[in-house]
Formats: sequence, C-alpha cells, structure tokens
Amino acid sequence: MRFALVLGVIGKILRLFSLAFLPPLALAIYNGEEHAAYAFSVAAITTLICGYVLNLASEKDQSFRRSEALGVVGGSWLVIAMFTAIPYLMFGFAPVDAFFESMSGLTTTGATILNNFNQTQSFFLWRSMSQWFGGLGVIALFVVILPQLGVAGRQIMFAESSDATTDVVSPSVRKSARNLWLLYVLLTGLEILLLIFVGNMEIFDSICHGLTTMSAGGFSPNPHSIAGYASPTIEWILISFMIISGMSFPLLYVGLRRRPLAVVKDGEFRFYLGTMLFAALGVALVLSGGVPNLESVRTGLFQSASLISSTGFASVDYTAAPWTDSARMFLIIAMLVGGCAGSAAGGPKAIRNLLSLKYMWSELTRTLHPRGVLPLRHRGKVIPNNAMRSILNLVLCYACTYIVVALLLVLLGSNFVTAFSASLACVGNIGPGFESVGPMGNFAEIGSASKIVLSIGMWMGRLELVTILALLHPDVLRHLRWRGKFNRS
Repeated sequence: MRFALVLGVIGKILRLFSLAFLPPLALAIYNGEEHAAYAFSVAAITTLICGYVLNLASEKDQSFRRSEALGVVGGSWLVIAMFTAIPYLMFGFAPVDAFFESMSGLTTTGATILNNFNQTQSFFLWRSMSQWFGGLGVIALFVVILPQLGVAGRQIMFAESSDATTDVVSPSVRKSARNLWLLYVLLTGLEILLLIFVGNMEIFDSICHGLTTMSAGGFSPNPHSIAGYASPTIEWILISFMIISGMSFPLLYVGLRRRPLAVVKDGEFRFYLGTMLFAALGVALVLSGGVPNLESVRTGLFQSASLISSTGFASVDYTAAPWTDSARMFLIIAMLVGGCAGSAAGGPKAIRNLLSLKYMWSELTRTLHPRGVLPLRHRGKVIPNNAMRSILNLVLCYACTYIVVALLLVLLGSNFVTAFSASLACVGNIGPGFESVGPMGNFAEIGSASKIVLSIGMWMGRLELVTILALLHPDVLRHLRWRGKFNRS
C-alpha cells in the first residue's frame, strides 16, 4: 500500500469537505454568534489548508490496489472526524470529548457526551450536518464502492443481476452515487416539510431532525430527544421516515421509480419490517399489560423503528418504569437485527443476519439429510460458498467486537449492563444504550479511555470491521510503502 497515494486522495476529500463548514458559518454570522463564526472559520481554513498539504503527496499513478482503496475508505473517515471535531474544540470541549462527538456524528451513531444544551443554533446545525454528510458517505461507500471490492459478501447483496440494483447501481460510480444522493436529499426535504407543516415543529428543529433521521443518526437539539416535543403527530412522521432510513436505498429507488412490488417481494425488507413489527408488538403488549392501546402501539413502533434502523431517537425513557426487562428485550432484538444493506443504518445488516439464520437451518437439515443438495438463495440466485463465508466471517467479527469492547469497558470501570449496551450501541452505530448511557442519559461521565475505545468501535463498526481489520493483515503491513511500485498490495 502506497501511503502517498492514500494521503493524496484523502487530501482531495478534505478540500471538498472544507465547504461543509460554510452553512453553520453563514448561520452564525446571520445570528450574530461571533465566537461560533470564528470557530467555523478556523475549522474551514484549517481543513482547506491541510487538504492542500496532503494532496501534495499525490502520485501520478492513480491506479488503486485493493488495500489502497480500503486505506482511503478507512483513513478518510478517521481524518475527517478529526477535522469535524475542530468546532467542538473551539466551543470548549476537551479533545477526547470533541473527537467522540465528532466520530459519533460522522458515523451516524448518535451517542453523545453533550449535557449542556445551551448552545448556539450554528452548533446544533453543525452537529446535525455531520450526521447527514456521514449518511451521504455511507450510501456511496456501501452501495457503490465496497461491492466493487467484494467486501464482506456485498457482491451478493448488490449483484448486477439483482432487480433492486440494476436500475440504480450503474457501471459509473458517479452516476450511481448521484442517483442515490438525489433520493436521499429529496426524502430529507420531504421530511422537513412534513415536520414543519403537519407536525408544527419549529423550522430550525425540523431541519435538524430531517438531517439526522434520513442519515439514521439520532442527534437532536432537544435534551430530551423526541420526548421533549410531546407530539404524537411528530412521532408518527418520524416513525415513517425512520423505517425508510433503514431500507435499502437502491431497492427504494426502484420501488418509487416504477416497480413498487419489488420492495414488498424483497426477502431482506420483509425480515427487517417483520422484526420491527414483532418488537413493536412485544413492547406494546408488555407496556399495556394486555390488549395494546394506541399509545403503547405508537411507543412500541417508535422505539423499535428507532433502534432497528440505528437512528436512536427516543420518545420515552425506556430505562425507567413502566419499562421492564421484558420490554427492553424486544428492543435488544431490534438492535441486533439492524437495518437493510444499502441503507445508512449501522450494524451487520438484516440481510447478513437473515442469511446466517438460513445457513444455520440448512446445516441442521443437512445433519438429517447428509446427501441432500441444500443451496442457499437470495433474490433467486444461489449464494456461492466464498460469499457465504465472507458473510459469516463478518457476523462473527461483529459478535467478537461487541464482546471485546464491552470487556474493555468493564475493565475501565463500567458495570456490565452499561458496558455491553454501550458496546452494542456504538459498534452497531445505534446511539443510546441502557442505564447511564440510555436515551435520556449520555456518555459524558465515562472515562476518557472508555471514550477512546468507543470512538474506535464506532469507526470500525461504521466501516463494517473487515475494512479496518484487513488493513492490519500482515500481507498489507509487509508491503507498506511511501511511494513506488511493487507487485503485491
């Protein structure tokens, strides 16, 4: 892997990203927020200059090897998170806190250390925008780039033969990304308009929540999240868009364009929606103690949609009474299943969990019928063994990472419930956990070392672990170069 080539590309991305500071800068100037305007000016100029400096390392040979492409993906997310943190530093955050909040935003996790919500509008706009830009990057990365590399079985999820993708994921990376980004922008705008004119939410709050819903992020300018608005209408609007944010964007594109039945027929979508409805019904039954009423149904749907899509909004404090462990169990199921491949949701994705369950059932059946031919299928196509191995490897990597991060947090002083829920929430890019890191709490009180561990977990989880772990493989480390040519990656 040639460091010069990787850094040069990251420099180009940084130069482009420096423009992201302009909207909050303009808002700060308009509102007369002098310190905020200074903070965003410094951030924009610093990012632009550093982007130019890194770009000086560019190589004339722009042909990418697989390891270099993964290096750009992993490195750009990490470096951009560092520069995204500059405004937080200027607002008085400690360096570790600033990086945690920045990484949480860019990875669309939604975990926060913020306990003082007496901040400027430009601050909250930047916080929301970081998640929205993270969602843009996720769509391009997971739908367009990683399938080209065959990372973690994504060549199966977005194969050219799939009806859900042929109309949108074209051979042209730019065209594919443009189609999906346009859908992303239109849905964001539609949600904002509905929140303003139907939900009667303030314009600024509507913009912030529109940005953080479609990105499956979950940051809110209200310290009590959606519970602070006490509006069933707002909750119903957000339930709809949280469900959409966890759907496959290529599949949604095809469904909206001309084949709506393609959405209903998709096995992953049915598994995703079915799990969410199962969790919602379970929560409603437990909360009502019998026949569910409209309020318990709405609460169950909201929290299930929020956690399965990894958005992380909260309409209630599900760590307090009348919530019981039985109700929270259904939420954990939603958190573990996750959203669809091709969405902005975090975690191993519903399709991998579905195929893993199918594989387990297939192996159990094979025990009874050892000579039987039992191929696994997805969208009518047989899944090759190498792709299935990649999928199982990623699911196992997620399980191991959840455990390792949780154990590290326990060693650093957290209790078991906080540690394991924080690990699931951050590595799965969900946001809130349980107990002190629950929906009405935050991560401010955990130690700096724990925040660093969780920040790394968010970064690795957002890039689906394998992207980062592959870069640590000895075959890559043995061939690290600044410049030059060599045969292997």
